Amino acid sequence: MSVQAFIGIGANLGDARANVLDAVERLRRQPGCELLAVSSLYRTAPIDSSGDDYINAVARIATTLDAESLLQALHGIELAHGRERPYRNAPRTLDLDLLLYGDEQIASATLTVPHPRMTQRAFVLAPLLEVAPEIIVPGLGPAAAFAASVADQAITRLA
Repeated sequence: MSVQAFIGIGANLGDARANVLDAVERLRRQPGCELLAVSSLYRTAPIDSSGDDYINAVARIATTLDAESLLQALHGIELAHGRERPYRNAPRTLDLDLLLYGDEQIASATLTVPHPRMTQRAFVLAPLLEVAPEIIVPGLGPAAAFAASVADQAITRLA
């Protein structure tokens, strides 16, 4: 049985656009995952950090992997791009966040779903609402209800 999950994708080091597109391709080829949809790419300024602008997207997948296994697969894709975690919100070659995993709410030592800051970030909400306009964030309600609260965050949809 498969579960629908949403993955936030972002990068701001190196060729950020190429890194995001490669992550999408790696998700497409990931065993146990079927890529259902990918948002447009978006450019955003870093939040609580410094460095170049980010390129962001959201992927919608169906997966037979449990949430922890999916998280490990995402970390593997990040590592293939040389992801380092020197400090919180550090610039990154690639960042993959498990935003939603079905309608589950997960709070483990390694994973929190829904992603704890997803409703506070335009770079998550805009691409998420593009691929799933009616999506409900478990425990919080419709994702669209949070769009107005992030309207002041600069975000540009790329062609």
